[in-house]
Amino acid sequence: MGEYSIIAEDLTYRYGDLVAVDHISFEVAEGEILGFLGHNGAGKTTTWKMLTGQMKPRGGKATVLGKDIAREAQKVQAEIGVCFEYTNLYEQMNARENLKLFGRLFGVKGFDDTALLKRIGFEDRGEQKVEEYSKGMKQRLMMARALINKPKILFLDEPTQGLDPVSAEAIRAIILEERERGATVFLTTHDMVEADKLCDRVAFISQGRIAALDTPHNLKQTYGKRMLKAEVAAGGKLTDIEIPLDSAETPEAVRDLFSKNRVVTIHSEEATLEDIFIKLTGRSLHV
Repeated sequence: MGEYSIIAEDLTYRYGDLVAVDHISFEVAEGEILGFLGHNGAGKTTTWKMLTGQMKPRGGKATVLGKDIAREAQKVQAEIGVCFEYTNLYEQMNARENLKLFGRLFGVKGFDDTALLKRIGFEDRGEQKVEEYSKGMKQRLMMARALINKPKILFLDEPTQGLDPVSAEAIRAIILEERERGATVFLTTHDMVEADKLCDRVAFISQGRIAALDTPHNLKQTYGKRMLKAEVAAGGKLTDIEIPLDSAETPEAVRDLFSKNRVVTIHSEEATLEDIFIKLTGRSLHV
């Protein structure tokens, strides 16, 4: 990863007196998947809308593919793909018609709609009306639509929110394929497990500010605690015991665990991204 696809400098947005995005700065490298993670109302979707040219910053600057998004939104939009959290498809049309119409509306020529339908597993569903699709199928079609111009950046807003496991996994596979192709991916989500699986780096945003920005591994090493968790049998009951793994007393505690107890189960556990988010921001992702 060399050049930056996205550069945000002191980016700010206000709704009246409410500062939704509060002077944030970050970069996203070419070919990187950045997870922009936060609870509802944290500012992640507002940031996403500014970067895609749907809203103009009230302060600061965003450079996308080398262009000022506030001044050259149309040029940027021709080179990016956008997949919204909520579907906005033409329900009375079939999947193929939706793709072709979108291509005409945005001047995209020569794309292979059959290949796109195959890519989302719609080889036999392309002629079926969208109104007959499940939520997961609609979201897969939204993803296909975002790919028709072979975008240099994919902006995805909660792309697997509320989907069945098959549809969610299909979308994750496409995201990774796009990264392999060289596309940059800007992913907003409050699903920390998904972010951990997909993202090269993650940014935690809370109350409009970035609380941390690093790789999932580095965040866990810096802020998390590794634990050894065991269930032991005592007095006819199972009791949980936790032993920190990064302490000078760890070896002796492990010896005592086995010499003084009948261990039924044992496993190591590291902090999750959600644990770290709560530690850094003082609030859960789901409030």
